[in-house]
Amino acid sequence: MTTNKTMKKLLILVIAIIVTLTLVACDTQSEFNSPEDIVGRNIGALAGTPSLRFARETGTPRAFYSTSEMMRALRDGEISAVIMEQATAIELVENTSGVRILSEPLIEYDLRIAIPMENTGLLNAVNNALAELQENGVLDGLAYRYFARGDFIYEPPEDVELRPGYLVVAFPPDSPPFSFRNADDNFVGMDVDVAIAISDILGIGLRVVEFESRDLITAVWHGRADLALGWHFDEGEGFVNESDPYASAVHVVIVRR
Repeated sequence: MTTNKTMKKLLILVIAIIVTLTLVACDTQSEFNSPEDIVGRNIGALAGTPSLRFARETGTPRAFYSTSEMMRALRDGEISAVIMEQATAIELVENTSGVRILSEPLIEYDLRIAIPMENTGLLNAVNNALAELQENGVLDGLAYRYFARGDFIYEPPEDVELRPGYLVVAFPPDSPPFSFRNADDNFVGMDVDVAIAISDILGIGLRVVEFESRDLITAVWHGRADLALGWHFDEGEGFVNESDPYASAVHVVIVRR
């Protein structure tokens, strides 16, 4: 009789544990359903990217230098969420188990080029070049390549003639898919291709300089760069001219399943 009672108690305990674990799992899955749910939480983002700024504005930020380490921290519960540019996030989640992207984006904004406030001639020239690149499909092609993993590759026109001189263009070094260094230590990415295409139309070469995202506007403002790509849309007001948009950026939130 005593044995039967003990077995019943053990069975009840096991059932209670299973129910508790099930409820915890359900709560974890439904805890984050919109970006508002991560406010005040520990949030990861790649160092040097605009996402780190958004993490800082949303909760307690933690900078990572590799996506694998960041995903491990998310799965282990060291952080509650990750903020990342949408195209990169989609590819990362496809190759990472146990995580998902919230359906509602955290933020969307236009990508524009920062140009010195006093150089209205360069501003007009860049805007005219962007209009031409929009008309001939280059901007849509680059967006397709970098945001949808398409196969478009920008090919410079055969009749490009570069005049003497160059434009100094500033990029952040670790902001994929916009600008980053490849295995050969060369700058590549969507912003780099946009800058190259503009320079081809303007008939002038490029000299690339590296700045962290937070320093791009200062670089243009103080004359250390003629153009900057990769800066956040609300940082340049009153300090630099802003070109017409050449694409839109979307940042999303990754959480555990």
